[in-house]
Amino acid sequence: MIFLLETAAEVSYMDLIMKGGIMMIPLFLLSVVAVFIFFDRFFYLRGQKRLEPVFFDKLNELIRSGKVEAAISLCESANSSESRILMKGLQNLGRPIRDIQDQMEMEGKLEVYNYEGNLYYLGVIASIAPMMGFIGTIIGVIKIFYNISLADNISISLISGGLYEKLIASGVGLTIGIISYAAYHFLNNRINKLVQNWEFRSVRFIDLINK
Repeated sequence: MIFLLETAAEVSYMDLIMKGGIMMIPLFLLSVVAVFIFFDRFFYLRGQKRLEPVFFDKLNELIRSGKVEAAISLCESANSSESRILMKGLQNLGRPIRDIQDQMEMEGKLEVYNYEGNLYYLGVIASIAPMMGFIGTIIGVIKIFYNISLADNISISLISGGLYEKLIASGVGLTIGIISYAAYHFLNNRINKLVQNWEFRSVRFIDLINK
């Protein structure tokens, strides 16, 4: 342990990363893209407001009173995923319940699409970053053995000195992949919670108009 601490003190992380080889460039670009996607989706989802219970009380009252246009205007003014889905249902009142549900589901899919944005690419980065790091290590190992074939005297330092540098690419790739994977599922979980909320409201809406 003392040896590892002394080694870490002697060699900075930046120096190690700079010795990781050519694959460190695309890995760095992937990390930048991953960070951008995460914060873009995080703040977008964070900005999605949930409607207060008083909104639904007023909406239910308008629907029961037959004031459909007023209910549509209320949903339009709320300007949220929940209100847009409910507005789609209100705009199709008079049609069969199944048709109303289909229209609301289509609107819901559009909202989910807006939620996800470029989230798909964060999942791609989580998959390919470790593989790119591994490729960087393989390239480095090939160079090491090529240099060994040209060397007159083979030493442990010749092998280990180049090998630890090339393993850096694998370490960085795995780190980017793990963090991207965790971020991807964190954002997906937030999306699922938002979807569950307005799915519940949609069911309550269908029950109300079906009475």
